[in-house]
Amino acid sequence: MKIVKMVMPPMGESILECTVLHLLAKAGDAVGIDDSILEVATDKVDTEVPCPYSGILTEWLVKENDVVAIGSAVAHIQVEDAEVTITPPVLQPVLEVAADLAATQVSATSVAEASVAETASYLEKDFQEALSRKSEAAQEYARNNGESNTFYSPLVLSIAREEHISANELATIPGTGAENRVTKNDIISFLNNRQKKPVAPIATSLNGSNEIIEMDRMRKMISQRMIESRKISAHVTSFIEADMTPVVKWREQVKNEFRKKTSDSITFTPILIEAVVKAIKDYPMINISVDGDKIIKKKDINIGMAVALPDGNLIVPVIHHADQYDLAGLAKKVNDLARRARENKLKADDLAGGTYTVSNIGAFANLMGTPIIVQPQVAIMAFGAIKKKPAVIETPQGDLIGIRSMMFISHSYDHRVVDGSLGGLFLKRVNDYLENFDVHRTII
Repeated sequence: MKIVKMVMPPMGESILECTVLHLLAKAGDAVGIDDSILEVATDKVDTEVPCPYSGILTEWLVKENDVVAIGSAVAHIQVEDAEVTITPPVLQPVLEVAADLAATQVSATSVAEASVAETASYLEKDFQEALSRKSEAAQEYARNNGESNTFYSPLVLSIAREEHISANELATIPGTGAENRVTKNDIISFLNNRQKKPVAPIATSLNGSNEIIEMDRMRKMISQRMIESRKISAHVTSFIEADMTPVVKWREQVKNEFRKKTSDSITFTPILIEAVVKAIKDYPMINISVDGDKIIKKKDINIGMAVALPDGNLIVPVIHHADQYDLAGLAKKVNDLARRARENKLKADDLAGGTYTVSNIGAFANLMGTPIIVQPQVAIMAFGAIKKKPAVIETPQGDLIGIRSMMFISHSYDHRVVDGSLGGLFLKRVNDYLENFDVHRTII
């Protein structure tokens, strides 16, 4: 028999902490691989955490309401084998970004002997300090507003404290989480919808005529990540104008039949993603990330798709193994992720592991844009609005002027590792797949 440590697995890119909501198993319970044994909340979603081992849960190292760092130990589990062949999930991002560890076979024995401090050493010191301050702030608010018996996670309490939401106000917020619990999005929605209290003028106000609006927490997080990405990657953007006439005509022919047989829609997004996936197969060095002076080439093609939320914020769910879907499958997956994103029903896995991202800015009638790369990826593509315009058509009989459905595509890439030739050729290949779209293909 062997006691191993279960660690908090990754919850998605850039997520370094989570809040324990519920312990779903007790000390002494038998647990199996993939059994959900605790529920946690992150800045994006609430999710259940599966057990990576099969055995007996002997001890919890965390309790409900604890704020836990990704990679720290949460439980002791007694297993039959002295050597467990499953690699604990926490080591995946470490192995992914550290080439010198990539070939190392990590056993549960070495993990069991590793201390929490050693695991946490991969996290920055200032994050640990911020984590402590955040937990203390949430606990202080809970103590000062303890008249309510309703359960609120430390994340919700911390937001309430920072936004000066009273306990009475907090009690009026309808919850959409498990057991009607108030989630992060619930409290953010409340903040966005309630009338703003007057804000004391600041030095930059002009005669008191400016309205001062505080960023919500998600906007602050997006702001920080965008700034960090610009600092990390050397952004370069290339453009091309694609003739989408074949795609537009084909979609018009099949969309009604597709909806009738599937009760779902076929938008342009899955068609665009299909072209990107094909181009990645042709130019796999776009599907990479950077770790110092090392390039990590990804085997999986996981396409992130930017989705605008009702509150105006942005989230990027991921289509994992996008190359394994046919066009109908991509259409269903795109619709499912977009719908669950807007309904706040995404899981942590839906947001993790992206290797390349697309953004359909044409949905907002934008012609073109220069999107910021989603770290640690090295490229992102934006598709503009499809507009009818006069264009030159080359024929065997000579050039003609005709009305075509045209679309600008922009490709932003990290010039540290993607040169203009690769970035431009990849963009041209996506264009070629769209312009040479088979108008006779069937989708169902």
